[in-house]
Amino acid sequence: MAANPDRHWTFLSNHAHVLVCLGVNPDARLRDVAAEVGITERAVQGIVGDLEAAGVIVRERQGRRNTYRLNLDAPLRHPLEAHRSIRSLLAMVLDPTQLKRLPTA
Repeated sequence: MAANPDRHWTFLSNHAHVLVCLGVNPDARLRDVAAEVGITERAVQGIVGDLEAAGVIVRERQGRRNTYRLNLDAPLRHPLEAHRSIRSLLAMVLDPTQLKRLPTA
């Protein structure tokens, strides 16, 4: 059975995509993250809330903007991947230079 080229899917979730965007650009506006990921700003707000509640990111207010730091030692959430951390996920996606520059909590 041939794959349908019109069907769009990725291996990583929107949560992972938002996390990568905030790691690379911790001062990003949520509307910019939404545009980069290809989802609504409202969806990004929900994902940021999920990531913050899980202790994966820390949101800090700086003037009128938010900035984000990552907890790289937080475990991944699904039982199949819980033996891995946020650090290992990001190491798979980012190049070593970007990984060294991540804003950590």
